[in-house]
Amino acid sequence: LCCCEYVDRRGERNHLAACCCDCEDLDEGCERWLTCKSLPPGALERIADTVADRVRVPWFSGAVKVNLSLVPPLVLLPVLLHVAALHFLLGLVVLTSLPVVVLWYYYLTHRRKERTLFFLSLGLFSLGYMYYVFLQEVVPRGRVGYSQVVALTCGLILMLAALSRAKKDPGYLPIPASDKKSSLGQGLPNKSVRGSSNGLHGITTSGAASGRAVNGEAKGYSRMLAEEPEGVKKDWCTKCQLVRPARAGHCRLCGRCVRRLDHHCVWINSCVGEQNHQAFILALSFFMLTSVYGITLTLHTICRDRTPFVALFYCPGAYSDYSSALSFTCVWYCAIVTAGMGYILLIQLLNISYNVTEREARLALRDNTGRRLLGGLVIDTGQYNRGFLCNWGHFLSLGSSPPQHSAEDIV
Repeated sequence: LCCCEYVDRRGERNHLAACCCDCEDLDEGCERWLTCKSLPPGALERIADTVADRVRVPWFSGAVKVNLSLVPPLVLLPVLLHVAALHFLLGLVVLTSLPVVVLWYYYLTHRRKERTLFFLSLGLFSLGYMYYVFLQEVVPRGRVGYSQVVALTCGLILMLAALSRAKKDPGYLPIPASDKKSSLGQGLPNKSVRGSSNGLHGITTSGAASGRAVNGEAKGYSRMLAEEPEGVKKDWCTKCQLVRPARAGHCRLCGRCVRRLDHHCVWINSCVGEQNHQAFILALSFFMLTSVYGITLTLHTICRDRTPFVALFYCPGAYSDYSSALSFTCVWYCAIVTAGMGYILLIQLLNISYNVTEREARLALRDNTGRRLLGGLVIDTGQYNRGFLCNWGHFLSLGSSPPQHSAEDIV
């Protein structure tokens, strides 16, 4: 393949110059639109798939496909922020509608069970663009020292490092081989399977033993079976065709089972589980510290002789020039994002203090097996709560020992 050629989704060789050719679905859709006829079922999906397949950039070994979900934040965020800096009322409209649009897109993708890079792209580009505005508009005013810029940069680097670690394996359970799947499905007796409302099936001790022997998920399963207390059951995942340890769950977006699954985070486009939960909390903490510090430095520069909290709501000279207006608009954008991330961090810290995951809290609410605490901010299931210090000690030791030796898997 040359730099402008690629193999399309139908397996045919194609060229970037032919991006507007041979699109019967688009032609038919335009014709029906001009004649005021309704589109056939699935026409829009086929058109979207064709467009997404043909949006590519030239590369050495062939044109590379561009993920369309990466593009909107790169284009819309700077445009909207610059428009918001033109006038106070425009800023109010933009900063109010932007979170609404993001939440709408989140519920749209969540309902369709789709993975998207939109939120990760929005988060990373927001960080980069806010840092660029800070260096270009705030630092030249002379109110920010060299050491403060270095401290802000170090906080940003540490946050990105923690985010990179959080993007790694959250603790995926190994997927059995295909031939083992078929033998496993035939080897489980019907009477050992117990239906449940969430689509998962618990199995008896004998069924769990045969499942562990077949799928070979962990070498220590046979030893764990002997040590397992009587009456404790494992979960059988019908999607991954494997036996899950305690507190593990299946992510419908990733299509994998994760050890001690907390939730699927759209901001990192990955699950938060046993292996990356600590890095996730660390990334949130560094983000909060860096963002609050950057907001404080910017407000001290734009609105002098006022505390940051007062300046955030009352800064008379903010719209005196375009540079100050843009900086003040970015401050408000950062404040909105920081408030949302601060709420997520608060819920996470409370859950850790009670040793409960988001998934377990959600299931407890559905089954009415947990109790609401602190005004409903946390759902205590009582199943793994061993006290504040023990709960945090357990969290800080996540991933430090091999999964098959973890006492949490057999409790």
